[in-house]
Amino acid sequence: MKFTATDIEDLWVIEPQVFEDHRGYFVETFNQKEFKDATGLAISFVQDNESKSSKGVLRGMHFQKGEWAQAKLVRVLEGMVQDVAVDLRPNSKTYGKYFTIVLSSQNRKQLFVPRGFAHGFLVLSETAVFSYKCDNFYNKDSEGGLAYNCPKLGIPWEMKDESLKLSAKDLILPGL
Repeated sequence: MKFTATDIEDLWVIEPQVFEDHRGYFVETFNQKEFKDATGLAISFVQDNESKSSKGVLRGMHFQKGEWAQAKLVRVLEGMVQDVAVDLRPNSKTYGKYFTIVLSSQNRKQLFVPRGFAHGFLVLSETAVFSYKCDNFYNKDSEGGLAYNCPKLGIPWEMKDESLKLSAKDLILPGL
């Protein structure tokens, strides 16, 4: 696997090695020892989630608060998304800074999002199947979120507002 540090501390782009032949392909998507050796971060995932969404669906910007905060390793199994993570760690020198990347079933890139970040994605293909591993369990009472269009963040989404499909909950999230 290739690990690339972003300009935000502890936020990593991971590109697994793909072995392809006439039968198909094989890819190792996570290796705890290799992850720790490359990033210096110890991680244990306890929950896997998957969603399927249609073009224009924007899910985010979500996070879990307090003791239920979650680190995530995200990837796309089918289709293509614009993935975004926002640093919300109060003592971070990159507080309020975002990182965006296109994740797809073709490029097989993954993004490791540490605890203390808001996270979301926008589906760019007709449909997308999105997978994420979490290092903590989901707790409804600890949900938090940021408005996808918060002017303080200035995230350059790949689609115009009128093309976006958001949940009622995501439409009323506060800004930073």
